Amino acid sequence: MNAGVVIFPGSNCDRDTYWALSHTGLNVSYLWHEDSELGDVDFVILPGGFSYGDYLRTGAFARFSPVMRAVSDFAGKGGIVLGICNGFQILQEAGLLPGAMLPNKSLRFICDWTYISIENRNSPFTSNIRDGNVLKIPIAHFEGNFFCDDENLERIESNGQVVFRYSDESGDVILSRNPNGSLNNIAGISNERGNVLGMMPHPERASEEILGSDDGKRIFKSVAEWLTGNS
Repeated sequence: MNAGVVIFPGSNCDRDTYWALSHTGLNVSYLWHEDSELGDVDFVILPGGFSYGDYLRTGAFARFSPVMRAVSDFAGKGGIVLGICNGFQILQEAGLLPGAMLPNKSLRFICDWTYISIENRNSPFTSNIRDGNVLKIPIAHFEGNFFCDDENLERIESNGQVVFRYSDESGDVILSRNPNGSLNNIAGISNERGNVLGMMPHPERASEEILGSDDGKRIFKSVAEWLTGNS
């Protein structure tokens, strides 16, 4: 199975993501933002960073990169796509995921560890995580406050599109563990089909125990196992 990590001008988590993926049995390569084709990939990742400097709005410029047309086509055919932090924002700008990201409620950049509860185990990103319901994964963002209107929020919730919520270490979803003000403690959502996921926490930064947690690798391994089982 082959994974591709997209690099935009300003991406800064591409190598971390490459490293984490390469330890899950996937063959990993880089994809350049000017590429118009993805090649032979089964899994596409938009990493974190500050694409195009976030000068206009997070993800707004990256959304028009040639590679995003290919990513949209890939997703439309059922391809597995993961957007992490800035990658999540890009997926929203591209219309592949609902909602938008507002500045954190504190109006400060937050870099800290969080716990997230797994809300949907039918997702390719979680279906093979067999033990436990809580992951310890860090965040690092200024605009991670998930927002949408009431109608879209009801649709997201009723469709089971919420994959991760901010929680305490026991998995209790409580307001005091919501780091940025996101509606309903939402930390990660999928599209209706379930093949596209956006998440604000950084699983690639929790891929080895020496980093403080290797829970993030479980998400990548879940995708690898899901792809192998459905190939």
